[in-house]
Order: sequence, then structure tokens, then C-alpha cells
Amino acid sequence: MKLRICSDLEEGRRLWQRLWPKQDVFDSWQIRLSFQESFGRPPHFVVAETLSRPVGLLALSWIDEEAYYGCFPGETWQGKTWMEQNRIPAMSHAIRRDLWEAAPSNTLLRYLTSDVATTLAEATIDEVGYVLRPPEFAYSFDAYWDTFSGKSRKRILHELKKFRAMGCSHHINEWDDIDWMFEMNLAHFGHQSYFHDPKFLKGFEAMLSFSAQQRTLRVITLRIKGERAAVDVGAVYRNRYTVLAGATDSRFPGIAKAVNLFHLKWGCRQRFEQIDFLSGDFGWKTRFRLQPRPLYQVNKTMQDVFFSTETPKDRADFVAA
Repeated sequence: MKLRICSDLEEGRRLWQRLWPKQDVFDSWQIRLSFQESFGRPPHFVVAETLSRPVGLLALSWIDEEAYYGCFPGETWQGKTWMEQNRIPAMSHAIRRDLWEAAPSNTLLRYLTSDVATTLAEATIDEVGYVLRPPEFAYSFDAYWDTFSGKSRKRILHELKKFRAMGCSHHINEWDDIDWMFEMNLAHFGHQSYFHDPKFLKGFEAMLSFSAQQRTLRVITLRIKGERAAVDVGAVYRNRYTVLAGATDSRFPGIAKAVNLFHLKWGCRQRFEQIDFLSGDFGWKTRFRLQPRPLYQVNKTMQDVFFSTETPKDRADFVAA
């Protein structure tokens, strides 16, 4: 086996499509390319080959302003990469370890899948993602709902009844609502918003545009008396549904519960294999009985203070928060 570096994006695409597992939305090359074209990071792919055949891939990007290599395409929010379910595909554990050992000394990989953690002893828990797997409830929302305590159900239903009395309605794929989501998110969170960074916003918009072209984008809108109260955007990929971002109108406190339950009920009805609300808890995800799924990091940067795992990424941009 030999290791080499690939810095050509087109060759990187071919390697990605040949080696990268296709399970979650962030496994899509075109989704990654949406952010690559916005950020323009130099690719640095470490390739393992046997008899000129690729058998492993460590896809990196150089993040110049932070001076480290991160997971391709190096899309960042406040200096940290955003996309989850990052991987080091390899034909064996030994090859994966060799790829990591060949990474530059200033490399930080975040939001890695559990198979990486079982291979690399230095992997530590980064953050925890939260999912619901409808097959475990025979795709029945009622079976999932029955796992809540009677007190919790009563409290949530009381709040939902308030919104129904106000004329709350659900709408799917009203594309103009995406701009409202960006505007409300920026107005509420300011520089803390993901979309405050023009590069991130451009990449995110390109991701949504591609998903819309593929007919995998879902825009969920809750209206009260005709006015937008909450808008979420998500994507379906290989029968897995990922809630990507959203915003709410502060005039309707608690509306996030209504839109989150809609995702869950709709996802069960669509018979999705998984509904992913990404990382960050803020309390509601455990209260809603979502299943934790740890994500991992490996770090050669030695900047342990700056990238402390004790301070979770602020996912306040998500309406789920």
C-alpha cells in the first residue's frame, strides 16, 4: 500500500464517489461542493492505494484563517466546521489508522461517525446528535408518543391547543418562505447566526438549490392567522430526513414545539428510516425522547483549549432550539 496527496478537485470527486458511503445528506458530493464553491478552500485529499486501486480516503481542506486542516470542504462557522457525519472511508482499520497518521500535524476533524472512533484510540466525543428512528416504532407516531409520560403529553398538548385556537396551519414547500427564514434568523441572532457569514450563506443557499432541483428539499411552514410563525428547511436523502435549519417569530413563544412535532409525525407517516435533528440539545431533544448519537473528533492541532469538547457548538440558529 502507498499513500499520496490529491489536490485536484475533479479527481477528488471521483475518489469520493468511489469510496465514500452514501447514507446521510452530508455524504452527497454535490452538497459538499455547494460549500466548496463558496469557501474555495484548497483540497488536500490523502489517498491510500493498493496496486493503483484506491482503498481509503481522508478528505481534508486547508482552513487558512484558522491555520488548520479540517474535513472537506472546510465550511466554517466561528472557526469550526459545520457539517456532520464526517467519515474516513477505508477498506480496513489499519488503512484508516495509516491515513490519520499521514494527516498533517495541524489537523482537526470534527463530527466523525462512530466507526472512526472504534478505529482511532485518540478519538474523543465531540458532541451528541439526536435522531428518531421510526422503524423502531413500526412507523407509528402514536407508538412513539406513548413513550412520553402522561404529564409531558398533557403539557405539550395544552400548548399545541393554544396555537390551534389561534388558527395555526401547516404548509409544505412554500419556497418563498426560505428568504423569510434567513431574514428572521439574522434579525434574531445577528453575528451569532450561521447566515451572518456571506460565504456560509452562499453555500447554504446552493445546498438548498441543489436539493430543490433533486426534489429532496422540504420547507415546513407554520402560519398563524396567515402570518408565518415558523419555517424549517430539511432534506431527504436515501430515505433519511435531516432538519437543517429554521427560524421562528418571537411573537409566538413555544411554536418550536409545534414544528418539531410536525417533523416527527410527518416523518413517521413518510416511513423514513431516520429523522435527524443534528447536534446540540438545549433540553428539548431529550425531553422529546430522541435517541442520542455521539459524534467524535480527532485532533492534531494541540489547541485543546480553543476546541474544548466541554463547550458544545451553539446551535441556536435552529428553530428546534
